Amino acid sequence: MGLGLPVAFAFFVTNVIGLYLFFGGSVGVTQMVANFSDAVSTYALAPLPMFLVMGSLFFRSGLGEKVIYALDLCIGNLRGRLAYVVLAAGTIFSALSGSSLANTGMMGSLMVPEMLKRGYKPHMAYGPVLGAGSLAVIIPPSSLAVLLGSLAQIDVGALLIAGALPGLLLVVMYAALIFAQTKIDPDAAPHYPVPAVRAAEKVRAVAVNIIPMSVIVFMVVGTIILGIATPTESAGLGCAAVFALLFVYRRFSWSVVWKSLDDAMKVTGMTFLIISASTTFSQIFAFSGASNGFIQFIVGYDLGPYPMLLMMVLVILLLGMFMDQVSMMLITLPIFLPIAQQFGYDPVWFGLILLLAYEVGFTTPPFGLLLFIMIGVAPKGTSLKTVALSAAPYIALTLLLILLIVLFPQIALFLPNLI
Repeated sequence: MGLGLPVAFAFFVTNVIGLYLFFGGSVGVTQMVANFSDAVSTYALAPLPMFLVMGSLFFRSGLGEKVIYALDLCIGNLRGRLAYVVLAAGTIFSALSGSSLANTGMMGSLMVPEMLKRGYKPHMAYGPVLGAGSLAVIIPPSSLAVLLGSLAQIDVGALLIAGALPGLLLVVMYAALIFAQTKIDPDAAPHYPVPAVRAAEKVRAVAVNIIPMSVIVFMVVGTIILGIATPTESAGLGCAAVFALLFVYRRFSWSVVWKSLDDAMKVTGMTFLIISASTTFSQIFAFSGASNGFIQFIVGYDLGPYPMLLMMVLVILLLGMFMDQVSMMLITLPIFLPIAQQFGYDPVWFGLILLLAYEVGFTTPPFGLLLFIMIGVAPKGTSLKTVALSAAPYIALTLLLILLIVLFPQIALFLPNLI
């Protein structure tokens, strides 16, 4: 991967070498090909493409812009109001799309130019977008949580629900950060007059543009919590609800549908190709004895469960500087899962901590994907350093949330225990 080879092909090359060393050459390659159908035909992976379709339909149809318009009307004449609009919109979008890349791209293109035009300093314009965009990693429905749950054999429904409370807690922490930044440096978000809006108009904007979106959230999250639907069924219900809204708002077009399917196909195809290659990688890792040897080596240091967890998080943070989440996940899970079982970690709790660590990897330089999306929508000449420094306080708060979940596991386990 360091030579620039795509992740999937890097896995394949490693697999072929490993198969010739440990599986008898061509016989092992035949087994690798046979693994492909088993790797991607897992029922737990079915929500992944449907969540991607749901989010892409939502953004490509323009429904997301209606939400931002309604929030802009409702948020009062606060200093830094556009930063709060971004945070609120990012929270709603996270519960509708499950895609951090889509969230960041949409809010960055819509909100950053307006914020800069209003005189917001770069860190106040870029930071909230990067922070709010990354929320989709843990706020359900999260496509990354579906993938992690499937690969790690963790209850996907429980893992999705586990992210709800930590996600909302992170939103509150982000809001407190924005408030503190505007208090410390009022010029970072200049105050400007906002036309008065009648209460009736605000109520109408919420009723027309936000409440219908809550139907989608219930279709996805509510049906899982109530035990009405499995994650796969809830993903189907979510897609159906978005289609219904497209007709209600007269935003339906075959062009939007085709582009959304195309978006989902590209991401799903890439992900499934990497999964196929990583399945054999995991088998080689175990069959060669490397997995067991590494675990015994680590356990031999007699580290406690918490220092071990810290080591795993640090490894993810390091990898996050150079590769995307799916790649990190598929490389680290074969190593981390046996160690987690050895120490008796709760699988849902451990899975959520991994998701949060992968979330940080989205925004760590030099290769955090969200940073490059932000640079793509920022004015020409914006440096990676400027964008990375804008993200730094939000990264720190995410790391603080990981610490809180370690100290108080019920933050993650309260809702899953209810179901």
